[in-house]
Amino acid sequence: MNILFIGDIVGSPGRRAVRELIPRIKEKEKTDFIVANAENAAGGSGLTPKIAEELISYGVNVLTSGDHVWKRKEIMEVLDEDNRVLRPANYPEGVPGMGWGVYSIKKGKIKIGVINLVGRVFMESVECPFRVCRGIVEEVKAQTPNIIIDIHAEATSEKIALAWYLDGMVSAILGTHTHVQTADERIYPKGTAFICDVGMTGPHDSVIGRKPEQILTRFITQLPTRFEMAEENIQLNGALVTIDEETGKAVDIKRIREKLEE
Repeated sequence: MNILFIGDIVGSPGRRAVRELIPRIKEKEKTDFIVANAENAAGGSGLTPKIAEELISYGVNVLTSGDHVWKRKEIMEVLDEDNRVLRPANYPEGVPGMGWGVYSIKKGKIKIGVINLVGRVFMESVECPFRVCRGIVEEVKAQTPNIIIDIHAEATSEKIALAWYLDGMVSAILGTHTHVQTADERIYPKGTAFICDVGMTGPHDSVIGRKPEQILTRFITQLPTRFEMAEENIQLNGALVTIDEETGKAVDIKRIREKLEE
C-alpha cells in the first residue's frame, strides 16, 4: 500500500496546494492513505476546527501537529473528540487530545497506526519521545504491523536516533518541523523507512513560509517585526512510502515535490 505524508502545511497557500494537488498525486501514485502535518495551517501558526475540517475534506485522512498546535485555543475541543486530528503523544498526562490512532483503509481490510511525537532537543521540555513511543508502538502492533510516526523535531540527530531505535518496529518515521525537505530518504536495515524532514507545503519563495524582507529585518535589527505569509512558488512537499501490508515493512520511500502552477 502507498502512504502519502504531506509536510508542514503553511497558511492559506499551503491549504490551496493541498486542495489542488492531492487529486493529481493520488491518481499518479495510487495512494491508499494520506497523513499531513497541519500545525501551521492557520495563518502560518496553529490550527482551527474549520481548517481541520477543510483539509480532511480535501482527502487527508489524519492530521498531525507539533509544538504550535496550542496556538489556537479553539482546537482543544477537536483534539479531545476527533482522532483524525492528533497532537504529540509525549506531552505530559492530562494534556487535551490524542497522540496516536489506528485507522481502517481498503474498505476495512487493512489497519494503519499513526503516532505523533515532538522532539526535545532545542525545543520546549516534554516527555522523552523514545520512552513514550515504545509503549505506544507495542499497543498499536497488537492491532496492526503498519505504523507511521511523525517526529516533529529540530535536531537531525534526534530524528535519526529515533529511526535506529525503532528500526523494524514501525513502517516509517517521517520528520517534520524545519520546513526544508532533506535528501536522506532511506530504508533502515530492518525495514523502517526514514527521512529527516519531508519539507513544507506552502510558498517556497520565502523564509520557511514568511516574507523574506520581514525576516531579514528581524535578523538584522533584532527589533520586533510582524511576519506575514509569502505567496509565491507554492509547492506541496512530502514523502510517499510503500509498505508491505502483511509485514508492515517499508519497501520504498521517495520524496514528493509538486509545484502549483499559477
